[in-house]
Amino acid sequence: MAKINFGGVVEDVVTREEFPLSKAREVLKDETIAIIGYGVQGPGQSLNLRDNGFNVIVGQRKGKTWDKAVADGWIPGKDLFEIEEAAEKGTIIQYLLSDAGQIAVWPTIKKHLTPGKALYFSHGFGITYKERTGIIPPADVDVIMIAPKGSGTSLRRMFLQGRGLNSSYAVFQDATGRAMDRVIALGIGVGSGYLFQTDFKREVYSDLTGERGTLMGAIQGIFAAQYDTLREHGHTPSEAFNETIEELTQSLMPLVAENGMDWMYANCSTTAQRGALDWWKRFRDATKPVFEKLYDEVAKGNEAQISIDSNSKPDYRAKLEAELKEMRDSEMWRAGAVVRQLRPEAQK
Repeated sequence: MAKINFGGVVEDVVTREEFPLSKAREVLKDETIAIIGYGVQGPGQSLNLRDNGFNVIVGQRKGKTWDKAVADGWIPGKDLFEIEEAAEKGTIIQYLLSDAGQIAVWPTIKKHLTPGKALYFSHGFGITYKERTGIIPPADVDVIMIAPKGSGTSLRRMFLQGRGLNSSYAVFQDATGRAMDRVIALGIGVGSGYLFQTDFKREVYSDLTGERGTLMGAIQGIFAAQYDTLREHGHTPSEAFNETIEELTQSLMPLVAENGMDWMYANCSTTAQRGALDWWKRFRDATKPVFEKLYDEVAKGNEAQISIDSNSKPDYRAKLEAELKEMRDSEMWRAGAVVRQLRPEAQK
């Protein structure tokens, strides 16, 4: 592990230079990696592992998602199986169903967790809230986690570009003495950029806060507030969308990703610099109480229970689609659809 200074705090990280793909293959040469679930994380992780030369099989119920796996090149009876058969065959079970799906399928998975196997998660939810989920692994298996810091789509896309998406890793239970080697090898195998250490609780607390905060919930709320303000003051949908979202995503965020927020500020007009420097602390102070409340709700398990209760209802998908449709049909995102069509690359 390399010791890296992050703004004055030294952390241990694992890079592909010190733990190369060849070493990962050697660690896992005798393993059969069973990917359970082919939804959000399953495709990216399984395809990256397969392309990197690991022995991978997929477990998925028959239906639309099964057909997607077949379209991606998985062959029924060879490396694509029903969930229970894949769990039986796998020495490492990558449990990549949704949180609600993990709860429902757990009895099937548990009976195939024979001594020496590894149970792998990409989210700390099931283990951290085990009193609520009922996911309590047997003591004689390794329990490990690789949590890519992004969607499975991004993981796959960056892999195909020769890049890597950073991931956290954790060992919850080391029954074999090989859990650490297994988890690092898997992190390299799925295409991580670098790996930073966490534990299951910290991962889920930060993840739930981030999803509800700056990654999704807060950013949509801020987008809507600014867009609506501009529209109420007479600005056109095109102008409001471009000033709220298009400029941010297409121009400014790539600069932040490249060299940081200060560098982005330095490469904007002096008027923009002055205004941003004057206003960012006001937004911080206004939203900090909301984030504190959010983190408290996550730590209490309230957000987890809301997810468990809502996602397990039979009408969950229908209600989800209704909520997403409301967002999709809002003027802001209808304007966004038009703007995306007007991008030069979309007109080629």
